[in-house]
Amino acid sequence: MRLPSLFRRTPFRLTLLFLALFAAAASAILAYVYIASAQEAQAKAETDVRSELQALVGVYDSRGIDALNMAVIDRTLTRSAFLYRLMEPDGTFITSSLSVSPFDEAPTTEEAWTTFTITDTDPDGRVIRPQVRAVQIRLKGGEGLIVGESLGDTEAYLGRLTQALWMAMGMVLLLGLGGGLLISRNLERSMGRLNAVVGSVQDGDLKARVAVRGTGDELDELGVGLNGMLDRLEQSMASIRHAGDAIAHDLRSPLTRMRAKLEVALIDAEAGRVDGVDALQVALDEADTLLKTFNTVLAIARLQAAAGRVPDAAVFDAADLAADMAELYEPAAEDKGLDFSAEIERGLLIEGARPFLAQALANVIDNAIKYTPVGGAVMLRARRRSSGEIEFSVTDTGPGVPEEDRPRVIERFVRLDNSRSEAGSGLGLSLVGAVMEAHLGRIQLDEGPGAYGGSGPGLRVALVLPPASDG
Repeated sequence: MRLPSLFRRTPFRLTLLFLALFAAAASAILAYVYIASAQEAQAKAETDVRSELQALVGVYDSRGIDALNMAVIDRTLTRSAFLYRLMEPDGTFITSSLSVSPFDEAPTTEEAWTTFTITDTDPDGRVIRPQVRAVQIRLKGGEGLIVGESLGDTEAYLGRLTQALWMAMGMVLLLGLGGGLLISRNLERSMGRLNAVVGSVQDGDLKARVAVRGTGDELDELGVGLNGMLDRLEQSMASIRHAGDAIAHDLRSPLTRMRAKLEVALIDAEAGRVDGVDALQVALDEADTLLKTFNTVLAIARLQAAAGRVPDAAVFDAADLAADMAELYEPAAEDKGLDFSAEIERGLLIEGARPFLAQALANVIDNAIKYTPVGGAVMLRARRRSSGEIEFSVTDTGPGVPEEDRPRVIERFVRLDNSRSEAGSGLGLSLVGAVMEAHLGRIQLDEGPGAYGGSGPGLRVALVLPPASDG
C-alpha cells in the first residue's frame, strides 16, 4: 500500500499547479491595476474637459459670442491638449481645430459625450492616432460648442503602465516558478518520508515512525496522526501475539495435570480401586477447570486490547452492583462460618461494562471467603472517596499477603505458598487488574484490620474507579 497518487505527483507537475494558481491571482491583480488606472485617467480627462467648457460658457454668458470666439482662437493657439469647434445655430463652424464634428446629432442643452480618434504627429514627426474625449453643448443663442481633450498623454502613460505590468508579470512568473519548485520539493520530501514509513509497516516493521519536524503545519499533524495510528496498531498486534502465546503457554500446565489425573484414574480403574464412571468424572472436572482457565485468559487479553475502550460500557450505580454481590456471597460466607457485612453508599455512578466489573468484584470476594479461616470476617464496602473516585473494597481477616508479594499476586498464574492447598489457577486477581486497567481504574492491596481471633493480619483489596461524567 502507498499513499494516494495526489501525494506522489512529480515536482514539475506540482510546480505547474502552483504556478498556474499564482499566475492567475497575480494576473487578476495586475488587470485590476490597469483597468483602475485607465478609468482614473479617463475620469481626469472628463473633469478637465468639463472645467474648460464651463470656463468658455462663462465667457459667452458674460461677454457674448464674439468674446467666446476670441477666447477659442486664443486657446487653440496656446492649449495644444484641447480641441475646439464653435458653430453657428445651423451647424456651420465659426472657429474650429477639428475638420468635422465628431457628433452625429445637433447639440442640445444637455451635455453629450463621445470618444473618437484623430490623426496627428508627435514631436519626432511620427504619425500618431490618439483618442479624444469630447463634449458638445448648445449655448443660449443656439450656437454649438464642442470641447475635447487629446488622450495622447494618457495613452502614453497607459502604454508605459502596460509595459511595467508585463515586466511585473514576468517577475511574478519567475517568483511563482521558484516558489512552486521550493514548495513541491519540500512536499515531495515530506511525502517521501511518509511513504517510506508506510512501506516499512507494510514490510512488517511496526516500529517505523514518521519524524515530526515540530513546525506544527498540516504535514506535522498528519505525521502525528499516523504515528498514533501505528502505536495503536503495534499495541493491538502485540496484544494478539501475547494472547496467543499466553494461551499456548498457560494451558500447558492444566493439560499436563489433566493427563496425569486421567492416567492415575485409568491405573486405579484397572486395579479395581475406581470404576470408569469416576475416571470420566475426574476428566470432566479437569475439562471444566481447563475451559474456565481458557475463558479467563481470553477475557484478560480482550480487556488489555481494549485500552480504555470497554465494550458495551454504560452508566450505572455501583451501589446496586455491590448490593447484588453482598446478597450473592453472604450465604456462602455464613456456610463457611464467617461474619459477612456490607456498607454501601448510594448514588455512586460509574461508567463501564457491568458484567466485567461484577466478575472482578466476585473474584475479590471469592478470594476473601476462600482464604479467611472459620470464625473470621469479611466486609464489603462501596463508597465515594474524597477525591470523587468510586471505591469497592473487600476486607478480610485471613492470612493476608506480605507487602513484598502484593505486586506479584496481580500477575497471571502467580500463587503464593500459603494458597497452594486451595484450588485455583492464579488468574483471579490478574483478571481483576485487567478489568481495572480497561476501566481506567486501579487495584490497591493493603493490610487488613489486624488479627481477628488469631487468624492473621488480613487483607484489604480496593478497586478504585473514576466517576461517570454525569455523576
